Amino acid sequence: MTKDLPDFDLARFLPYRLTVAGDRLSAGLARRYRQDFGISVAEWRVLVHLADEGAVSIRDLERRVSLEKSKASRAAARLAQDGYITKIPNPEDRRLLRLSLSDKGRALMAELLPLAADYQARLEALLSEELDALHRALDRVMAEDL
Repeated sequence: MTKDLPDFDLARFLPYRLTVAGDRLSAGLARRYRQDFGISVAEWRVLVHLADEGAVSIRDLERRVSLEKSKASRAAARLAQDGYITKIPNPEDRRLLRLSLSDKGRALMAELLPLAADYQARLEALLSEELDALHRALDRVMAEDL
């Protein structure tokens, strides 16, 4: 015997829609950098964050790029192994490492960032009239601790 469930509109449930939309957007760009450069989504997030922020700890990286610690650590380890990032001991606490782009990593990002900028331009053209409202809405959601 099943109990009747309350009405629920999954197609309008914002957490679900934002997740699906985010996954679709990530997948669109990920196909390109995976195919052309062999970079995973997690590795892209690490690289682009380091390109934007400079040297950061793995702990800061996990928090800022929304990756689980194990995924962030594996991505950073692979990128270091491939020579795209360097790991530098933190001068205040040598047990902690700071990650930064190597020269090879900067060269890779010089190729990847124009792809991302082109993807961004295509999205902005698609959403042109609603873009400012979308940014305002996302800023509000991201500022709240829901």
